Amino acid sequence: MLTVMLVSVFVVTLLITLPFRWLSPPTTSFMLHAGISGVGTEQACASVNQNWVDWEQIAPVVPLAVIAAEDQNFPSHWGVDFGAISAAMKERRSEGRVRGASTITQQLVKNMYLWPGQSWLRKALEAWLTLSVEITWSKQRILELYLNIVQFDACTFGVQAASRRFFHRTASSLTGWQAARLAAVLPNPVRYRVDQPTDYVQQRTTWILQQMRLLGGTQYLRSL
Repeated sequence: MLTVMLVSVFVVTLLITLPFRWLSPPTTSFMLHAGISGVGTEQACASVNQNWVDWEQIAPVVPLAVIAAEDQNFPSHWGVDFGAISAAMKERRSEGRVRGASTITQQLVKNMYLWPGQSWLRKALEAWLTLSVEITWSKQRILELYLNIVQFDACTFGVQAASRRFFHRTASSLTGWQAARLAAVLPNPVRYRVDQPTDYVQQRTTWILQQMRLLGGTQYLRSL
């Protein structure tokens, strides 16, 4: 009986993750939440703004900025960055600060399949689905999907929609500074605004640009 259950869980997991190694998802859990009840806000979106673009149509500075901002060990981990988790726990103990240690893959899984908020059930599902995605998708594919579904404000999802909304250009023509500004709001895209940046967002933009240079620029993406 236990074997049957484990096999069933494995098969269901593959059915909901493996197809998107090649297919573009028609929507995501967070987009549905935004349209029904809102994500990060109490007001639902009248319409969700999102447009899919392929990897080749995204300026290389965009994935570089997101990696620099969110997950600098992205090329080398298997979905969970234990070093980042350890550093976050030490920072919490020493400084009382709470910062996230989720990888890009974990954030992709949360946005695509799960729901806002915190719970042990969601964390467990997130960990399981993250492992499945890391095993069956390439790193480039993970980034491509993440950049197409990640939230940039209450009703704007994906780098193409965000590029048009905030900079009146396509994702393929974003500059390094514009890519860094978009990445700067990702910790909380409803609280932090691309078009009305706080001092924190401006400082974080500068820091991300520095990290992009330290990583070696877009040549860094060859490691994916």
